[in-house]
Amino acid sequence: MRVAVLTGGVGGARFLRGLVDVVDPAGVTAIVNVGDDVEVIGLSVSPDVDSVLYALAGLSDEERGWGRADETWNGLETVERLGGESWFRLGDRDLGLHLVRTQALRAGEALSVVTARIASALGLEPAVLPATNERLRTWLDTPNGSFPFQEWFVARGHRDPVDRVRFEGAVEARPAPGVLDALHEADLILIAPSNPFVSIGPILAVERIRSALERRRAPAVAVSPLIGGRAVKGPAAEMLLRLDAHARRRCAPPSSRGGARRHRLGLMARPAPSSAAWPAIMRRQAASSVASGLFSPNAPCVVARVGACDPGVRQWSRTGR
Repeated sequence: MRVAVLTGGVGGARFLRGLVDVVDPAGVTAIVNVGDDVEVIGLSVSPDVDSVLYALAGLSDEERGWGRADETWNGLETVERLGGESWFRLGDRDLGLHLVRTQALRAGEALSVVTARIASALGLEPAVLPATNERLRTWLDTPNGSFPFQEWFVARGHRDPVDRVRFEGAVEARPAPGVLDALHEADLILIAPSNPFVSIGPILAVERIRSALERRRAPAVAVSPLIGGRAVKGPAAEMLLRLDAHARRRCAPPSSRGGARRHRLGLMARPAPSSAAWPAIMRRQAASSVASGLFSPNAPCVVARVGACDPGVRQWSRTGR
């Protein structure tokens, strides 16, 4: 079974780790958000790609929720003592990956090439593909100014309410090699429980990826990042409510018992099926989440299918433009 997964963030990485327990890992391709990518102390950091690599390799720090397990912070402490950038937490083990990536990119390698090499070195069977090799950056417009994603999310603690999300470089961005093939050849397309605005949105902002999804023949299923109307982690729920009141009227949150309503990302919400009707992948994901205490097995609207409306736009705003 060939499965293509659009993913970003910690939730998406954890979803992938569960997925490869129930399908052949060699048949899985992760198409990963790069809108969060950032340069810190001269190093090229791809946080969502790294989260996927660490999760699939069993190297994630489960207690902290991000980064490497068994991490130390000697390098960052020295950077901070010398007056360098320390707002973005890079541990010593994590730094090794960023050094390898930065060296390769400066030598002219594409992000997808160095990512594949790192994945191979970690012994991963699934393919891990950045959505694009081009520079694509997520920006948040707020009442307090406009900020690149990591500054808004990490440095400012995502405290600023968001009026608009936009993707710098989306018009020029092309899918990384292998991305379109993975979508065209997939028997199933999954959208991980990632923030739809800042994790899935940048992927769909790449026009040819969006077009491939529109023309898909395989079924496409999305897993909601909201449980009981709240995000397990991050600001997804608040963003959904603020960014588009129109979308809120048309898309029932997971806690709603109302009829199915469409989401601006093209997701058609529906009640979760009975346990007997769950595909194996969804049963495993549900069991894992219940075991973690994340939601009741009877929680509605856990699953959504990709509907017929436009599955992506290059920006969202409070006015719905």
